[in-house]
Amino acid sequence: MALIGDKDRKAIQDRLKELVNPVKIVYFTQELECQYCRETRMILEELASLSDKISLLVYNFITDKAVAEQYKIDKIPATIVMGEKDYGIRYYGIPAGYEFASLLEDIIMVSKRDSGLSEKTREKLKTVKESLHFQVFVTPT
Repeated sequence: MALIGDKDRKAIQDRLKELVNPVKIVYFTQELECQYCRETRMILEELASLSDKISLLVYNFITDKAVAEQYKIDKIPATIVMGEKDYGIRYYGIPAGYEFASLLEDIIMVSKRDSGLSEKTREKLKTVKESLHFQVFVTPT
């Protein structure tokens, strides 16, 4: 059973035509005691099937612990969106509803290797000397 409907699938395929460079989605899951892991994997598999520029790697959070630690993954379901390098983009939980739109935008930005930030903002960011940790929470409420 597909989670992405035919109408949405067509709209997503149209958006994915914007992809320039390959994007890798790295997904961490486990079979037991993980709410939404199975559904998240299904969504990511369906999404990856819509463009040859998207690849999906799936790891088990428990048995692939070294890989999880490499990417600093400490909870599941966890989805990483990356290009030839890791930009630090992480999704925890199921990327459905509003979160799916954010995921799609991130995939496109990573593919274009462009954040969309203005030149003024880029210059200002160059002055930051210490590492920063940003967390963005997406919810309709």
